Amino acid sequence: MIKEFKEFASKGSVIDLAVGVIIGGAIGKVVSSLVDDVIMPPIGMLMSGVDFSDLSLTLKAAVGEEPAVLIRYGAFLNTVITFLIVAVCIFMLLKVVNGMRKRNETPPAPPAGPTKEEVLLTEIRDALRAK
Repeated sequence: MIKEFKEFASKGSVIDLAVGVIIGGAIGKVVSSLVDDVIMPPIGMLMSGVDFSDLSLTLKAAVGEEPAVLIRYGAFLNTVITFLIVAVCIFMLLKVVNGMRKRNETPPAPPAGPTKEEVLLTEIRDALRAK
């Protein structure tokens, strides 16, 4: 069982997947920071200084030590914008990778001409038709 696991883990596709997940996580953090720290503050400023991450709907006010029950739709909006930016980045990355793959593919070889045997059989067929 250990031998099978070593074979599975050492395959290139598994390692590529692991690298992709790690890089994807790092890109997710960068995009989250981009949305939260760069994109949303100017949008909030244009909307009379609203901080989207603080937008919420209070379902139940705080009573004593019991915290308030909130629907934090501002944080949800930030998450949706982050998702859209990540989706666009991945789409553009895939377009570039697929374009590079198409350029690196060799076109199929043109079909070879008929063999001597095929030429001879064609001549025999044509001679039989002529009779």
